Amino acid sequence: MIRVTVVDDDPMVCAHLRAVFGFADDIDVVDEAYDGAAALESVLRHRPDVVLMDLRMPGVDGIAAIPRIRALDRPPVVVALTTFDTEGHIVHALHAGASGFLLKTTPPRDLITLVRVAAGGHTVLSPTVSRRLVATAADRHLAHDETLTLLGRLTRREADILACLGDGLSNAAIAARVHLSEGTVKNHVSQLLAKLHCRNRTQAGLLAQRAGLPPATSRGGG
Repeated sequence: MIRVTVVDDDPMVCAHLRAVFGFADDIDVVDEAYDGAAALESVLRHRPDVVLMDLRMPGVDGIAAIPRIRALDRPPVVVALTTFDTEGHIVHALHAGASGFLLKTTPPRDLITLVRVAAGGHTVLSPTVSRRLVATAADRHLAHDETLTLLGRLTRREADILACLGDGLSNAAIAARVHLSEGTVKNHVSQLLAKLHCRNRTQAGLLAQRAGLPPATSRGGG
């Protein structure tokens, strides 16, 4: 028997989930909790195998409650169950220790199956969540490739100055680091912004950080 605690601040949602799992002979909803603090108490009292955790709740929300539950001795599997599928919600929940991310729109039969899979120690994701993560990873990979292409157009001196922008240095600080006049640095920065299609030095600095440029080295010469 898979023991489940349902955590949601809406009693109607809890009642719906209890009804859904009532059709599964091997799943027992042992408790309901209406915020993260109550969820922690429920886990300590009932020792469920799986916790279905809403993320946005008053008081202690799901993101805060997940790591507290996962830090317990013999913790249950925690699966986020929410209506919010933005990248931020997904990443925060998984980083907090959730073993899955499901949407409340998941069909009842699929939800039952996915809870069984989660109880077996596997990660579970709603199809739309999986597609979003894959798309995000692809976008980041493409952005990284585009960044490397842009950086390949820079001279070594320009790359050094870009690295300084990534460190948030002023023109004066850059000049001191790379042994150039402040006026020369200003000209280099203007050329960099044009080459990299950046509107300002902040965008260029973020580009440097994404590319993982090493700190600029001190070299003489112009």
